[in-house]
Amino acid sequence: MRSLCDLSHCSAPSASVDKPYCYVIDRSNEKSVVDPMSFSSCMHAEPLIILDRVSKSYEEAGRERFVLRDVSASFARGEFVVLVGKSGTGKSTLLNLISGIDTPTSGEIIVNGQSLTRLPERERTLFRRRSIGFIFQFYNLTPTLTVLENLLLPLELNGRVTARDRAAALDLLAQVGLADRRNAYPDRLSGGEQQRVAVARALVHDPLLVLADEPTGNLDSETSQQVLDLLDTLTRRAGKNLVMVTHSPEVVGLADRLFRIVEGHLIEEQAPVARSLSSSSLHPSSHV
Repeated sequence: MRSLCDLSHCSAPSASVDKPYCYVIDRSNEKSVVDPMSFSSCMHAEPLIILDRVSKSYEEAGRERFVLRDVSASFARGEFVVLVGKSGTGKSTLLNLISGIDTPTSGEIIVNGQSLTRLPERERTLFRRRSIGFIFQFYNLTPTLTVLENLLLPLELNGRVTARDRAAALDLLAQVGLADRRNAYPDRLSGGEQQRVAVARALVHDPLLVLADEPTGNLDSETSQQVLDLLDTLTRRAGKNLVMVTHSPEVVGLADRLFRIVEGHLIEEQAPVARSLSSSSLHPSSHV
Protein backbone atom coordinates (compact mmCIF):
# COMPACT_ATOMS: atom_id res chain seq x y z
CA MET A 1 0.00 0.00 0.00
CA ARG A 2 1.21 3.51 -0.72
CA SER A 3 -0.22 6.95 -0.19
CA LEU A 4 -0.80 9.27 -3.10
CA CYS A 5 0.35 11.98 -0.72
CA ASP A 6 3.85 10.67 -1.37
CA LEU A 7 3.28 11.59 -5.04
CA SER A 8 2.07 15.15 -4.39
CA HIS A 9 -1.53 13.93 -4.36
CA CYS A 10 -2.59 15.16 -0.96
CA SER A 11 -6.21 16.31 -1.03
CA ALA A 12 -7.89 19.10 0.87
CA PRO A 13 -11.01 18.56 2.94
CA SER A 14 -14.39 18.47 1.23
CA ALA A 15 -17.74 19.26 2.81
CA SER A 16 -18.17 15.60 3.76
CA VAL A 17 -14.78 15.24 5.48
CA ASP A 18 -14.13 17.17 8.66
CA LYS A 19 -10.34 16.87 8.68
CA PRO A 20 -7.55 16.78 6.10
CA TYR A 21 -7.06 13.45 4.36
CA CYS A 22 -5.15 11.66 1.66
CA TYR A 23 -6.24 9.02 -0.76
CA VAL A 24 -4.40 5.77 -0.23
CA ILE A 25 -4.25 3.27 -3.08
CA ASP A 26 -4.16 -0.36 -1.96
CA ARG A 27 -2.41 -2.03 -4.91
CA SER A 28 -3.30 -5.53 -3.65
CA ASN A 29 -7.01 -5.06 -4.32
CA GLU A 30 -7.02 -1.82 -6.33
CA LYS A 31 -9.19 0.04 -3.82
CA SER A 32 -8.97 3.65 -2.71
CA VAL A 33 -9.70 4.71 0.83
CA VAL A 34 -9.83 8.10 2.50
CA ASP A 35 -7.16 8.25 5.16
CA PRO A 36 -7.56 11.09 7.72
CA MET A 37 -4.16 12.42 8.65
CA SER A 38 -2.24 15.38 9.93
CA PHE A 39 -2.26 17.96 7.14
CA SER A 40 1.32 18.89 7.97
CA SER A 41 2.27 15.44 6.60
CA CYS A 42 1.40 16.60 3.13
CA MET A 43 4.33 18.62 1.90
CA HIS A 44 3.07 19.52 -1.58
CA ALA A 45 0.32 21.54 -3.22
CA GLU A 46 -3.21 20.25 -2.73
CA PRO A 47 -4.59 18.84 -5.99
CA LEU A 48 -8.15 19.32 -7.10
CA ILE A 49 -7.89 16.56 -9.70
CA ILE A 50 -6.16 13.20 -9.44
CA LEU A 51 -5.85 10.82 -12.37
CA ASP A 52 -4.58 7.45 -11.19
CA ARG A 53 -3.54 5.02 -13.96
CA VAL A 54 -6.51 5.95 -16.14
CA SER A 55 -7.05 4.04 -19.37
CA LYS A 56 -9.84 4.26 -21.93
CA SER A 57 -10.38 1.78 -24.74
CA TYR A 58 -13.07 0.95 -27.28
CA GLU A 59 -13.99 -2.16 -29.20
CA GLU A 60 -13.24 -1.60 -32.87
CA ALA A 61 -13.55 -4.25 -35.57
CA GLY A 62 -13.31 -6.95 -32.95
CA ARG A 63 -10.15 -5.50 -31.40
CA GLU A 64 -9.55 -3.32 -28.35
CA ARG A 65 -8.34 0.16 -29.31
CA PHE A 66 -6.74 2.22 -26.53
CA VAL A 67 -7.26 5.98 -26.62
CA LEU A 68 -5.60 6.60 -23.23
CA ARG A 69 -3.11 4.31 -21.47
CA ASP A 70 -2.24 4.43 -17.76
CA VAL A 71 -2.57 8.20 -17.50
CA SER A 72 -1.52 9.51 -14.07
CA ALA A 73 -1.34 13.17 -13.04
CA SER A 74 -2.55 15.61 -10.42
CA PHE A 75 -3.63 19.21 -10.97
CA ALA A 76 -3.32 21.70 -8.14
CA ARG A 77 -6.12 24.05 -7.19
CA GLY A 78 -6.26 27.20 -9.27
CA GLU A 79 -4.08 25.89 -12.10
CA PHE A 80 -4.64 26.65 -15.78
CA VAL A 81 -3.82 23.36 -17.52
CA VAL A 82 -3.58 23.06 -21.30
CA LEU A 83 -3.86 19.78 -23.22
CA VAL A 84 -2.41 19.61 -26.73
CA GLY A 85 -1.89 16.86 -29.28
CA LYS A 86 -2.90 15.76 -32.74
CA SER A 87 -6.58 15.33 -33.60
CA GLY A 88 -7.93 12.02 -32.39
CA THR A 89 -5.29 11.47 -29.71
CA GLY A 90 -7.76 11.52 -26.79
CA LYS A 91 -7.81 15.13 -25.59
CA SER A 92 -11.60 15.49 -25.62
CA THR A 93 -11.90 11.95 -24.25
CA LEU A 94 -9.83 12.99 -21.23
CA LEU A 95 -12.07 16.03 -20.64
CA ASN A 96 -15.13 13.76 -20.79
CA LEU A 97 -13.56 11.46 -18.21
CA ILE A 98 -12.64 14.31 -15.85
CA SER A 99 -16.19 15.65 -16.09
CA GLY A 100 -17.81 12.27 -15.49
CA ILE A 101 -19.59 12.30 -18.86
CA ASP A 102 -17.72 9.08 -19.60
CA THR A 103 -16.05 6.49 -17.38
CA PRO A 104 -12.58 4.97 -17.76
CA THR A 105 -11.99 1.39 -18.75
CA SER A 106 -9.61 1.17 -15.79
CA GLY A 107 -8.05 3.49 -13.24
CA GLU A 108 -9.52 6.13 -10.96
CA ILE A 109 -10.47 9.80 -11.31
CA ILE A 110 -10.81 11.88 -8.16
CA VAL A 111 -12.12 15.46 -8.19
CA ASN A 112 -12.16 17.43 -4.94
CA GLY A 113 -11.89 14.22 -2.94
CA GLN A 114 -14.79 12.57 -4.78
CA SER A 115 -14.05 9.42 -6.77
CA LEU A 116 -16.06 9.91 -9.96
CA THR A 117 -15.21 6.39 -11.01
CA ARG A 118 -17.26 4.97 -8.15
CA LEU A 119 -20.35 7.14 -8.63
CA PRO A 120 -23.44 5.81 -10.43
CA GLU A 121 -24.46 7.70 -13.56
CA ARG A 122 -27.13 9.87 -11.89
CA GLU A 123 -24.71 10.93 -9.14
CA ARG A 124 -22.08 11.81 -11.74
CA THR A 125 -24.67 13.95 -13.55
CA LEU A 126 -25.54 15.82 -10.36
CA PHE A 127 -21.86 16.28 -9.54
CA ARG A 128 -21.25 17.68 -13.02
CA ARG A 129 -24.16 20.13 -12.77
CA ARG A 130 -22.93 21.47 -9.44
CA SER A 131 -19.18 21.37 -9.84
CA ILE A 132 -18.18 21.75 -13.49
CA GLY A 133 -18.54 24.53 -16.05
CA PHE A 134 -18.22 23.76 -19.76
CA ILE A 135 -17.11 25.88 -22.71
CA PHE A 136 -17.43 24.36 -26.19
CA GLN A 137 -16.04 25.27 -29.59
CA PHE A 138 -19.50 25.92 -31.04
CA TYR A 139 -20.90 27.79 -28.00
CA ASN A 140 -23.86 25.42 -27.37
CA LEU A 141 -26.24 28.23 -26.46
CA THR A 142 -29.96 27.43 -26.51
CA PRO A 143 -31.36 29.42 -29.48
CA THR A 144 -34.86 29.86 -27.99
CA LEU A 145 -33.52 31.46 -24.81
CA THR A 146 -32.25 35.00 -24.38
CA VAL A 147 -28.68 35.70 -23.30
CA LEU A 148 -29.76 36.09 -19.67
CA GLU A 149 -31.93 32.97 -19.79
CA ASN A 150 -29.00 30.98 -21.20
CA LEU A 151 -26.87 32.27 -18.37
CA LEU A 152 -29.43 31.28 -15.74
CA LEU A 153 -29.92 27.76 -17.14
CA PRO A 154 -27.15 26.07 -15.05
CA LEU A 155 -28.68 27.61 -11.94
CA GLU A 156 -32.15 26.36 -12.86
CA LEU A 157 -30.79 22.85 -13.42
CA ASN A 158 -29.38 23.02 -9.90
CA GLY A 159 -32.75 24.19 -8.55
CA ARG A 160 -31.60 27.64 -7.52
CA VAL A 161 -32.39 30.99 -9.10
CA THR A 162 -32.60 33.46 -6.23
CA ALA A 163 -32.51 37.23 -6.52
CA ARG A 164 -28.87 37.04 -5.46
CA ASP A 165 -28.12 34.48 -8.21
CA ARG A 166 -29.80 36.66 -10.80
CA ALA A 167 -27.80 39.69 -9.66
CA ALA A 168 -24.58 37.65 -9.88
CA ALA A 169 -25.50 36.56 -13.42
CA LEU A 170 -26.07 40.17 -14.46
CA ASP A 171 -22.72 41.11 -12.93
CA LEU A 172 -21.01 38.38 -14.95
CA LEU A 173 -22.66 39.70 -18.11
CA ALA A 174 -21.27 43.12 -17.29
CA GLN A 175 -17.80 41.62 -16.78
CA VAL A 176 -17.89 40.05 -20.25
CA GLY A 177 -19.17 43.31 -21.74
CA LEU A 178 -22.67 42.13 -22.64
CA ALA A 179 -24.95 43.65 -20.01
CA ASP A 180 -26.80 45.56 -22.72
CA ARG A 181 -27.44 42.35 -24.71
CA ARG A 182 -29.12 40.36 -21.93
CA ASN A 183 -32.48 40.26 -23.73
CA ALA A 184 -31.02 39.40 -27.15
CA TYR A 185 -31.21 35.92 -28.66
CA PRO A 186 -28.03 34.05 -29.66
CA ASP A 187 -28.62 34.44 -33.39
CA ARG A 188 -28.35 38.22 -32.95
CA LEU A 189 -24.84 37.93 -31.49
CA SER A 190 -21.48 37.61 -33.22
CA GLY A 191 -19.39 34.48 -32.67
CA GLY A 192 -17.18 36.29 -30.17
CA GLU A 193 -20.21 37.56 -28.25
CA GLN A 194 -21.71 34.09 -28.11
CA GLN A 195 -18.48 32.66 -26.75
CA ARG A 196 -18.34 35.39 -24.12
CA VAL A 197 -21.83 34.36 -23.03
CA ALA A 198 -20.56 30.77 -22.88
CA VAL A 199 -17.66 31.87 -20.65
CA ALA A 200 -20.08 33.59 -18.28
CA ARG A 201 -22.42 30.58 -18.31
CA ALA A 202 -19.54 28.28 -17.36
CA LEU A 203 -18.86 30.37 -14.24
CA VAL A 204 -22.34 31.44 -13.15
CA HIS A 205 -22.98 28.48 -10.79
CA ASP A 206 -19.58 28.91 -9.11
CA PRO A 207 -18.10 25.56 -10.22
CA LEU A 208 -14.96 23.95 -8.85
CA LEU A 209 -13.61 23.37 -12.32
CA VAL A 210 -13.99 24.81 -15.84
CA LEU A 211 -13.39 22.54 -18.84
CA ALA A 212 -12.93 24.12 -22.27
CA ASP A 213 -12.78 22.13 -25.51
CA GLU A 214 -11.27 24.22 -28.32
CA PRO A 215 -13.11 27.38 -27.14
CA THR A 216 -11.48 29.58 -29.80
CA GLY A 217 -11.50 27.08 -32.65
CA ASN A 218 -14.40 28.82 -34.39
CA LEU A 219 -13.15 32.39 -33.98
CA ASP A 220 -10.77 34.64 -35.90
CA SER A 221 -7.37 35.33 -34.34
CA GLU A 222 -8.17 38.77 -32.88
CA THR A 223 -11.46 37.63 -31.37
CA SER A 224 -9.79 34.46 -30.09
CA GLN A 225 -7.18 36.45 -28.19
CA GLN A 226 -9.80 38.66 -26.54
CA VAL A 227 -11.92 35.67 -25.51
CA LEU A 228 -8.82 33.90 -24.15
CA ASP A 229 -7.74 36.92 -22.13
CA LEU A 230 -11.25 37.23 -20.74
CA LEU A 231 -11.46 33.54 -19.82
CA ASP A 232 -8.02 33.57 -18.21
CA THR A 233 -8.79 36.72 -16.24
CA LEU A 234 -12.20 35.58 -14.95
CA THR A 235 -11.12 32.08 -13.96
CA ARG A 236 -7.98 33.29 -12.19
CA ARG A 237 -9.93 36.05 -10.43
CA ALA A 238 -12.39 33.44 -9.15
CA GLY A 239 -9.60 31.00 -8.23
CA LYS A 240 -10.98 28.30 -10.53
CA ASN A 241 -9.19 25.42 -12.16
CA LEU A 242 -9.26 25.59 -15.94
CA VAL A 243 -8.43 22.60 -18.12
CA MET A 244 -8.42 23.45 -21.83
CA VAL A 245 -7.97 21.44 -25.00
CA THR A 246 -6.52 23.50 -27.82
CA HIS A 247 -4.38 23.69 -30.94
CA SER A 248 -3.79 27.40 -30.39
CA PRO A 249 -0.26 28.60 -29.54
CA GLU A 250 -1.80 31.69 -27.92
CA VAL A 251 -3.48 29.48 -25.32
CA VAL A 252 -0.23 27.67 -24.55
CA GLY A 253 1.29 31.02 -23.62
CA LEU A 254 -1.27 31.46 -20.84
CA ALA A 255 -0.91 28.02 -19.28
CA ASP A 256 0.52 27.21 -15.87
CA ARG A 257 1.12 23.63 -17.02
CA LEU A 258 1.24 22.08 -20.47
CA PHE A 259 0.53 18.44 -21.32
CA ARG A 260 0.70 16.62 -24.64
CA ILE A 261 -1.10 13.36 -25.41
CA VAL A 262 1.07 11.05 -27.51
CA GLU A 263 -0.03 7.50 -28.35
CA GLY A 264 -2.38 7.47 -25.39
CA HIS A 265 0.17 8.73 -22.87
CA LEU A 266 -0.01 12.08 -21.06
CA ILE A 267 3.37 13.83 -21.18
CA GLU A 268 4.09 17.06 -19.34
CA GLU A 269 6.10 19.65 -21.25
CA GLN A 270 7.67 22.90 -20.14
CA ALA A 271 5.02 25.63 -20.27
CA PRO A 272 6.14 29.01 -21.61
CA VAL A 273 6.36 31.84 -19.10
CA ALA A 274 2.82 33.21 -18.92
CA ARG A 275 2.60 36.71 -20.26
CA SER A 276 0.88 39.51 -18.37
CA LEU A 277 -2.67 40.26 -19.39
CA SER A 278 -3.38 43.73 -20.62
CA SER A 279 -5.99 45.82 -18.88
CA SER A 280 -8.00 45.79 -22.09
CA SER A 281 -8.84 42.12 -21.49
CA LEU A 282 -10.96 43.18 -18.54
CA HIS A 283 -13.17 45.29 -20.82
CA PRO A 284 -14.00 43.31 -23.98
CA SER A 285 -14.56 45.26 -27.15
CA SER A 286 -18.20 45.67 -28.06
CA HIS A 287 -17.30 44.62 -31.61
CA VAL A 288 -16.14 41.13 -30.66
